[in-house]
Amino acid sequence: MDVINQIIHNCIEGQRFSQSQLYHLYAPRMFLICQRYAHTREDAEDILQEGFIKTFQNLKQYRFDGSFEGWVRRIMINCALQKYRSQTHLLIISTGEDYENSYFVDEDITSHLEIKELIGLVQELPTAYRMVFNLYVFEGLKHKEIALKLGITEGTSKSNLFDARQQLQECVTRRGEIIKVKAK
Repeated sequence: MDVINQIIHNCIEGQRFSQSQLYHLYAPRMFLICQRYAHTREDAEDILQEGFIKTFQNLKQYRFDGSFEGWVRRIMINCALQKYRSQTHLLIISTGEDYENSYFVDEDITSHLEIKELIGLVQELPTAYRMVFNLYVFEGLKHKEIALKLGITEGTSKSNLFDARQQLQECVTRRGEIIKVKAK
């Protein structure tokens, strides 16, 4: 049995030290995920905390047949989505009809940014844009899946992704212009 599986078994048996080990092993990576979905650092910390509570509560359901990190990641994402579904922050920004058949440019805005900068820009997006962008770009979900998770239409998902990318591209462009001005 490998070390991670032994720690998981010890956590299931209620060993606090193993719970602490598991938390410290996965918290940094999970916090980055939570930050992408949260508007503020405090929101990300709340999501992380709730996510680990659910992880420990449901640890007996982990089957040891897939990636444990992936299992925990899904819990964190579901906690983030639940947080915003339970609040009135998740507003439909656009109905999506205008973008139903639009061509979506898949520009790689991330190649021009460091991860901290990207997370900061994503956090500044309106909540609906941020949720759709994260689920599509980072989690690889299709618009149909996103629509089901967020309770919106596929068209709205496409529209919000289009608008999120456009806003991010504008921020990157402005950032590039600021750097050019400073370099002169």
